[in-house]
Amino acid sequence: MLESFESVGSLAASPWIYGAVALSVLLDVFVPVLPSGVLVIMAATAAAAGTAAEVPDILSLTLCAATASVLGDLVAYRLAWHGGDRVTRAIARSRRLTIAQERLGAALARGGGALVVLARFAPAGRSVVSFCAGAAHRRARDFLPWSALAGLSWATYSVALGYFGAQWMGASWLATGVSLGALAAAGAGATYLVRRGQPA
Repeated sequence: MLESFESVGSLAASPWIYGAVALSVLLDVFVPVLPSGVLVIMAATAAAAGTAAEVPDILSLTLCAATASVLGDLVAYRLAWHGGDRVTRAIARSRRLTIAQERLGAALARGGGALVVLARFAPAGRSVVSFCAGAAHRRARDFLPWSALAGLSWATYSVALGYFGAQWMGASWLATGVSLGALAAAGAGATYLVRRGQPA
């Protein structure tokens, strides 16, 4: 098992891991089942098993995941913006999507974007928010700063889980499992708050 983490650690320290993380995080706005959170946590766990000289890779990993998250949001936002009536009709067919769009619109109109940040942690929440914002033609200057905060918050949390989990419990599958459990718990909590419509 230790050898397995050492192997992943050597790969995590190479440039390819950033491309894999970026692609996974960017695409999971369209395919929410992609395990982007798992990949980020595994990479951070592997980095924690390395030497002190590899610590800056944690910052690079965080920035890579955050940037890819914002770019994915922007692509989904623009596609929905130009999708016009087709996207609007698709949203109208779903009561949950319609409610989500209304809540997002109200939050952005009040100058608050906590909903955007919370939705980044909820399963498929990022997809709903990005597509709804674009379909409703919300201004980019109202949406993108909150998307950036959401992406940075999610990336920082995910990397911290993997890194500090490995520091406290060792680079083991147990540490990774606990970190993934904490990420899932954050997602469940975010889903609960989004459904209650509490964020302002």
